Amino acid sequence: MQYFPDLYIDGRWTPPASGDTIDVRSPHNHELVGRAPSATTLDIDRAVSRARVAFDAGPWPRMTPAKRAKYLQRLRDVYAERQDAMVDLIVREVGSPIAWASQTQAAHPLAILDYYIDLASRYSFAEDRGTGTRVFREPVGVAGLITPWNMPQKTIFMKLVPALLAGCTVVIKPAPETPLDALFLAEIVHDVGLPPGVFNVVPADREVSEHLVTHPGVDKIAFTGSTATGRRVAALCGEDIRRVSLELGGKSPAIVLDDADLDAVVDGLRGDAFCNSGQICSNHTRVLVSTERHDELMDRLRAMVASLRVGDPTDPATDVGPLVAKRQLDRVEDYIASGVDEGATLVHGGHRPEHLDRGWYIEPTLFTDVTNDMRIAREEIFGPVLCVIPYSTEREAVGLANDTEYGLEAGVWTSDHQHGIGIARRLRAGTVRINGAAPSWHAPLGGFKQSGYGRELGPEGLAGYLEPKALAVPV
Repeated sequence: MQYFPDLYIDGRWTPPASGDTIDVRSPHNHELVGRAPSATTLDIDRAVSRARVAFDAGPWPRMTPAKRAKYLQRLRDVYAERQDAMVDLIVREVGSPIAWASQTQAAHPLAILDYYIDLASRYSFAEDRGTGTRVFREPVGVAGLITPWNMPQKTIFMKLVPALLAGCTVVIKPAPETPLDALFLAEIVHDVGLPPGVFNVVPADREVSEHLVTHPGVDKIAFTGSTATGRRVAALCGEDIRRVSLELGGKSPAIVLDDADLDAVVDGLRGDAFCNSGQICSNHTRVLVSTERHDELMDRLRAMVASLRVGDPTDPATDVGPLVAKRQLDRVEDYIASGVDEGATLVHGGHRPEHLDRGWYIEPTLFTDVTNDMRIAREEIFGPVLCVIPYSTEREAVGLANDTEYGLEAGVWTSDHQHGIGIARRLRAGTVRINGAAPSWHAPLGGFKQSGYGRELGPEGLAGYLEPKALAVPV
């Protein structure tokens, strides 16, 4: 069992204000994975206070970006040494299949570090605008980073690395489901030797989290999570004109054009729709296909979904692991029932696997005869459920894709890349992937509409932790 008795505040392990704890149980077999302290508002006060002192009076914001990048390089080196242990912990904590977790929870944080370490020497932190005017880009201040459970390390690093490079100090509040990997990260950061107060970790329940969002010592909140919670975070930040960035939910469409290679489509959707057991906000869970090619695609999709292996997330052969908690399983089952009730055709799955007597498992599920007004087509399910929606014309396909409150990601499948780009430009989404291509770390990540605002990754991700200051002198 992984046991962390203390919080990480001001560069040291600090006893919590209360004896309350967070027990983390395996979604696979319900065994106790570990225990972490549950922070109170007093702990939040202490963490913010120390981050405030570190920003206002400490050396971190006053270092050159190049010197801060050297600390990030040290973090990369230490993290790389312990990435296997981190992956093992997350697999037990979240239930993510190990083959997927090895990439996203170890390789991706290292890639994010590599990108920003390189960007440090190229980014314009100051520039001359002529006639005696210079523009400086200075750190926004103390940043509260509130991260979700589904991709805990990747989402921390998307916020943490640009915040540190900018010169901010941070208070990380991980999800109650995933406090262990955040505290393990604190062990790693401790060995890096950041100045006291620059990096703080305070696991807490959702009520205590609001204290961080409204704390007068915090200059910016960066939040990843559900759209419902994002609305609350935005409202609270709005009361104090506090800077905030939101990466929220999605209901991403994948448009299959008539000239698409259907074998490639199905192979791509194997990961794009079902990775992390469907618990990714950008998963392509609405497939739009023409009526002419609908049956041909459905035959392939049915076979692919049936081939997905459900089971122990520690097994490298597992495609779909458990959902994170019983409440999530109940939520997904409710959506599946609503799809049947509203007239969609259940092609495969929809039940708890018979071969597993423990764990929060649901079979990979495929629906067809779905219309865009059904709940399963409009609401974020956050589980392994794929909906297929027919269209008659490309214009209708674009309209169906955009007929959603979300706008996080989308996909276009075609043999004509230029035509695909034309379709992609008409889609209201922060990222559009042609034929499953993955965007580089140079690209911003974020959404349109109720998928949030602000961007992470790329130079835009760094800019979110900087304030421009104009300085004019007589000429």
